[in-house]
Amino acid sequence: MLFKTISRHLIGKPLENTKLEAEQMPKWKALPIFSSDALSSVGYGPEQIAIVLASVPTLATYRYFGPIVLAIIALLFIVALSYTQVVRVNPGGGGSYGIAMKYLGVYPALTAGAALLADYILTVAVSISSGTAALVSAFPVLHPYHVYIDLGVLILMMIVNLRGTREASTFFVWPTYFFLAAMGITLVGGFYQIWNGTLTAHTVAVETVAPLNQAALILIVLRAFANGCSSMTGVEAIANGVTMFKAPQQKNAIETTAIMACILATMLGGLGYLIVYLHLLPTQGYTLLSLLVEDIFSRTLIYYIIQILMMVILYIAANTAYNGLPPLLSFMAVDGYVPRYFANRGERLSYSNGIEALTIMAGILIVLFQGNNEHLISLYAIGVFLSFTIAQSAMVVHWRQCRERNWRLFAGINGFGALVTACVVVIVLITKFIYGAWIIVLLIPTLVYMFLKIHHHYDDVREQLLLTPEEYTKVMTTDLGHNMIVIPIASPTQAVARAIRHAKIISGPEDKIYAVHVYSDEERGKKIKNLWQKLEPDIELIMLQSPYRQLTDPLITFIQEMRKETAPKDTITVLIPEFETKKLWHRLLHNQSGWLLRLRTLPYIDVVVSTVPLQFTR
Repeated sequence: MLFKTISRHLIGKPLENTKLEAEQMPKWKALPIFSSDALSSVGYGPEQIAIVLASVPTLATYRYFGPIVLAIIALLFIVALSYTQVVRVNPGGGGSYGIAMKYLGVYPALTAGAALLADYILTVAVSISSGTAALVSAFPVLHPYHVYIDLGVLILMMIVNLRGTREASTFFVWPTYFFLAAMGITLVGGFYQIWNGTLTAHTVAVETVAPLNQAALILIVLRAFANGCSSMTGVEAIANGVTMFKAPQQKNAIETTAIMACILATMLGGLGYLIVYLHLLPTQGYTLLSLLVEDIFSRTLIYYIIQILMMVILYIAANTAYNGLPPLLSFMAVDGYVPRYFANRGERLSYSNGIEALTIMAGILIVLFQGNNEHLISLYAIGVFLSFTIAQSAMVVHWRQCRERNWRLFAGINGFGALVTACVVVIVLITKFIYGAWIIVLLIPTLVYMFLKIHHHYDDVREQLLLTPEEYTKVMTTDLGHNMIVIPIASPTQAVARAIRHAKIISGPEDKIYAVHVYSDEERGKKIKNLWQKLEPDIELIMLQSPYRQLTDPLITFIQEMRKETAPKDTITVLIPEFETKKLWHRLLHNQSGWLLRLRTLPYIDVVVSTVPLQFTR
């Protein structure tokens, strides 16, 4: 009762199935909810480029920064176009997993599912850690507590999403739009100051020619490009959650994807230009965006407002995963590749099991990596770009099969996009293998293997549970043999009396009823036996001594001995007399011997365990 009361206050009252349509979102709400991950990536994507380029002191960092940003923007539009096509071809949702299952088969689809699972878990960890990094940049005194802040925000995110899509979208929508306004102000302010000559660049030796051979230079630039591609994470989220849009779902999802790509490209291009113009370099304890805003507005009120909004949007970016992974798991659950309960909606019509699982896994990552974003982002890029590659490869197969007008052009675009995103995966794997990328190399095949094992299990269960008329007749006409009923008792109580009454109802004339008492104190054992003989002399009381004061072990031994003496068709029924306390905390005052006994008897297929409850009224 206490847990239910707390749950009602935090999550709200259950919603009827008829309210599902009301949980769907219009475009203006869906944009910030599904795109917050992609839009917030401007907070760390450009910085990841700068970190790689600045790692070589003699390299002219900003000679390559601009072209890398332009290349990322070009790839962004290719991938966004691919996912609008995915939505058009597969309007039921499921994103990379759904389109791969349709055109590439089981193994590529499961690989995409595993990659997206890793991606979304990392989305939450990276976004929340980045949000805290922005907070710590403005308030360095909070740095020792950044992991605790991460976990607190994570729990808050889970609670908000458990309340349902509509409430979550209402909670997150306006901070996202405020952030977009803040980025607009930053860009306008920066370009205005450049125009009137009041924005001064930092003094940095930017014309230094790098004394590197061509191969080393190419490797560094490619690594910077791969790291910067983290700015594209979240592009796929809309294709995964098409069913969460208001009608017309397909049209609204496609338009939202296009709007998101345009906004992100504008921010990446504008911020990238300002970073190059100001010659900003990564600085320990400060984000690159923080330094940029400080240069434009100084440490005025607007600086702190933008930092706070950056922090908030990075936190909110985690919500993209909360709207992406649970629906994906529901698709995979329906197909039988993850546990079935992931397909079930919770009391608030959200996929609550998926939300809770995502929270736990992201929390583990945050603690393991102590909120270190550089290493987390390395893992992040592999999962998301692997899913990009698979989705675009599936689209190539689609175009080859359908051969619609201009199919060669679209197939060429998707094929080129798949090639580039595959290269990003390879580059990150090579450059970041020893820094944690090996985890993804092991994780994705392991997840695929688990998916297949789960599917095989469900196939086995389906086969063994299949009931034909012949099987039904066979079961109904099979001789069940005798029933041996065992009633464990601590002492004669009203709960025991109810159990005896039930035993007499379900037993036949040839069945036997045994009462069993486990004792360690002989004097008390004698008292229980004498009292029993007065109350119920027709039912034998078996006395089991327990010299080591254990309750369940002697009972299990007794049941095992009974199993040896019974015929193959005989059944042993254990009736456990239990009382149910009215208040939750009262349960903590009593042992759980009945629960332990049920747990211990689960492996025995010829033993039926049932509880006969007595409900307390106070």
